[in-house]
Amino acid sequence: MSASGESHEPRPLPWCGADGRPAHVVADPARPGPVSRRADLVEDIQLEMADILLGHARQLVGEAGPEELRYLVVELTRSLTDVLRIALRVKS
Repeated sequence: MSASGESHEPRPLPWCGADGRPAHVVADPARPGPVSRRADLVEDIQLEMADILLGHARQLVGEAGPEELRYLVVELTRSLTDVLRIALRVKS
């Protein structure tokens, strides 16, 4: 609970804890601390990487072979997982 008596929901972080389980931080959104700021930076990078990867996918889809497409699907799946996690956090 914050000094004003408000309760803040845990924010999922874009990395896992040492035990491999999802990590969270409880912080005041109006006064983000260093962990929240680092999470914002990591999420910005993940979104930028997703945009770049999507551009590569658009170029490769018509000309890539099976191995390249398999790799592309793995990377797009990883990227989409990150983007969906960010979108769900922002939506809530």
